[in-house]
Amino acid sequence: MMQITCPWCGKCDEWEFEYGGPSGVVRPPLEAPDETWGDYLFFRDNVKGSSVERWRHSYGCGQWFNVERDSVTHRVSAAFRFDESGP
Repeated sequence: MMQITCPWCGKCDEWEFEYGGPSGVVRPPLEAPDETWGDYLFFRDNVKGSSVERWRHSYGCGQWFNVERDSVTHRVSAAFRFDESGP
């Protein structure tokens, strides 16, 4: 089982968390064309290897934060708040 270290609560098992998608995805403005919104809603990079993702400690403190994780091995190398810079 994967373990994630919450910046507020410490290390916990993965079932306490919920995945929130890739970090750093910028929402387009409301007046953006339909093609831009379609790309935003339906197309994401399927990264093989290290990526930064958003996670929520839903069965703990309820806070959202970033996790750097390898999508192949599921090894978590860092967890940090949104106001902190990552590794």
